[in-house]
Amino acid sequence: RPAQRRPDRGRVGVVEVLIQLERDWDAAFERRDAKLIATFLADEFIATYGDGKRGDKATELKLVAEYNQQVDSRVLDDFIVKIYGNTAVVWFTQTLTGPSQGRQITITYRYVDVWVMRDGRWQCVASQSTKVT
Repeated sequence: RPAQRRPDRGRVGVVEVLIQLERDWDAAFERRDAKLIATFLADEFIATYGDGKRGDKATELKLVAEYNQQVDSRVLDDFIVKIYGNTAVVWFTQTLTGPSQGRQITITYRYVDVWVMRDGRWQCVASQSTKVT
């Protein structure tokens, strides 16, 4: 029988780092910290938003600067992280709860983000969100 390989402890650390980057991006978006988010995004970043529109890094940073919604609760969960050398794909669910037209509503999105390790740090090159109905 082939010898059992021990789990790669380095991968576990990378998974945690990528999940934390997603959480930091979400928190920075809420507080409109475009400067921090700019450090997460590659220059060639492309997003496909829940409405099907596409945007680049400048579009994403403009959305951050213009963000003006009251959200009482933000939850990121259901993370799946796959690492392929210096590239990683992160899937997760974002659930937002807040007031809309006088009542509390909850909106859920599923995301897939593609990250590439460059110069010792992870940068997001692509993001896609889908609204869960």
